[in-house]
Amino acid sequence: MKPIPYGRQFIDSADITLVSKVLKEDLITTGKYVDLFEKKLKFFLKSKYALSCSSGTSAIHLALLAANIRQNDIIVMPSINFIAAYNICKTLGAKVYLSDVDPLTGQMTPEKLLECIKKNNIRKIKVILTMYMGGYPNDVVKFYKIKKLFKCILIEDACHAFGAKYKFKDNFFNVGSCKHSDISTFSFHPVKTIASGEGGAISTNNKIFFKKIKLLRSHGIIRTKKHWDYDVSLSGFNYRMSDINCALAYSQLKKIKNFLRVREKIFFLYKKKLSNLKNFLRFPEYDIGIKSSYHLFLISFDFKKLKTKRNFLFSEMIKKNIFFQYHYKPIFFFTKIFKIKNKNMKKLYKGALEYYNSVVSIPIYVGLTNQKQVYIINEIKKFILSHLNEKKFFKK
Repeated sequence: MKPIPYGRQFIDSADITLVSKVLKEDLITTGKYVDLFEKKLKFFLKSKYALSCSSGTSAIHLALLAANIRQNDIIVMPSINFIAAYNICKTLGAKVYLSDVDPLTGQMTPEKLLECIKKNNIRKIKVILTMYMGGYPNDVVKFYKIKKLFKCILIEDACHAFGAKYKFKDNFFNVGSCKHSDISTFSFHPVKTIASGEGGAISTNNKIFFKKIKLLRSHGIIRTKKHWDYDVSLSGFNYRMSDINCALAYSQLKKIKNFLRVREKIFFLYKKKLSNLKNFLRFPEYDIGIKSSYHLFLISFDFKKLKTKRNFLFSEMIKKNIFFQYHYKPIFFFTKIFKIKNKNMKKLYKGALEYYNSVVSIPIYVGLTNQKQVYIINEIKKFILSHLNEKKFFKK
């Protein structure tokens, strides 16, 4: 059996053909495929504005710059997330408060957010930054109500949730439609719902934010009718996405419905086949009415009951050419950039610690064959059986 990663891209002949075609164009950056992709993206998300950029990280950076984050502005975000958002906030000089999370989903909840605000006696919030771990947009409308209560900006780190939807008043809304947020950010890294190599996007319904982001992603340059003449209105960056990357993303976006359907099928097969092991593992519970992007399949193992450790599970699976992962190490563990005493860690982040110590991310991606998935399921069962010696739990 060849190595089975937790995630990877799916590239077909249509993707290769279009990217090859772009390479023969006169412009392979700031060309027509950037415009084509952004138009298709805006139509798909049903937002007023959508812009491509060089990565999910640059998308978050641009979103925070659009929000005019300055020295000591307060941002609240979940303690479980990839380090990108936190790093950017700190480089902008913001004061970041980390909220605890639900121990099963790894997501910040409205209750945990309010608890964080109360415990830290926060009076004036500039930005609430949510994150949809695994592609499940929990509590979108509730966060929006809190944003309105505190009169702040709500940014969705939706890098896991491209293609996901949530229900409000009997209607489904796309994550990225910004019906209940100010700005949404996405990643098109190879393991995400669609791939562009490296790339990202931002959506918003705010024209002021849109104009500022558009300037900032290309050095703050304002072009004139004379191609040799321009002015610079803001200190910006080169966060543009090339036509090569946009062409791949454009081709992939055409297949989004099928990608989501395949991921969903894989997700529910895992759930069905592993459900008889509920005494030793649990699955996260999400809001009713969510249509996930199924970016990750998360399992909470009871390692205490199994009398083993996660690292041993990982090493045993590697021997079988199966590569598990965890998403993510809590931000407060990075003590060189986040100063916190151990006693405070256990008190403030009980949910995050429980999540981190138990949750495992297992392979889910378009291209994962039924044969490979059944192999993964059986190896998980064998691992549990080896620690329990209870054959009644092993059912193919």
